[in-house]
Amino acid sequence: MTQRKALLAIHLGALLFGLSGIFGKLAATTPLAIVGGRAVFAVLALALFAQLFGDIRGQRPSLRQLGLLALGGVLLGSHWLTFFESVRVSGVAIATLGFASFPAFTVLLEGLLFRERTRPSEYLMVGVVCLGLVLVTPSFDLASQATLGLLWAVLSGLLFALLSLLNRASTRGLDPVQAALCQNLTVLLCFTPVAWPLLPGVSLPSWFWLAMLGVFCTGLAHSLFVSSLRVLKARSAAVIFALEPVYGIAFAWWLFHEVPTLRMFAGGSLIILAIFVSARMAR
Repeated sequence: MTQRKALLAIHLGALLFGLSGIFGKLAATTPLAIVGGRAVFAVLALALFAQLFGDIRGQRPSLRQLGLLALGGVLLGSHWLTFFESVRVSGVAIATLGFASFPAFTVLLEGLLFRERTRPSEYLMVGVVCLGLVLVTPSFDLASQATLGLLWAVLSGLLFALLSLLNRASTRGLDPVQAALCQNLTVLLCFTPVAWPLLPGVSLPSWFWLAMLGVFCTGLAHSLFVSSLRVLKARSAAVIFALEPVYGIAFAWWLFHEVPTLRMFAGGSLIILAIFVSARMAR
């Protein structure tokens, strides 16, 4: 893969990840049914992409790694569940911006769990993200849909940060696509039985959007991300992925008329700017 193709792949991957909230809202079903249905299609897609993009010569996971991958699957499913609950409660824009707080959690937890020195600029990034989250929600009232949705989204960001750090500790030496397949298989095994009673009531158009979530926003997006990292530097990829909330909010504005307020726009700009600057400064 050339660098130009890698850049196209990472932009397409960021766009697909940004569309997750859009497809989840279009599915028009409960968050639990979304998680169960998405897992079905994600496993099928990742199994195919593992054959196309995976490294079949890579090492087999140890029992410890399998256990950590299973724990990662539980975190992944919980992240999906809380994110789509946020979309249900407050809409795509607030859910996407709240989830964008995960780099701040990653910075704090990485220094705590891996005993790595956190730079002053990273603490500044955390502060800017927190200020952005304050601006995103009109008022901190638990009876408010916007506040409740933002809290669900921030919890989703925390779970995703924990998943990222767990992957750092558990997937070394493993093929990333096959590792993602193991985690999504765990989501399928853990969440689909609970969601099973809800799935017969899912309409045919909703199944289409669940398939889009599983195949494109999970299988294809993850495979594009992994493939591009073989050419691009991780910090370059992180800068591009800072555009994910922009894609999500733009499509929510276009499709659902979720027009961001000036305050939400200012808060979102601060969050995206903090992620962008932090990624550019990463070494």
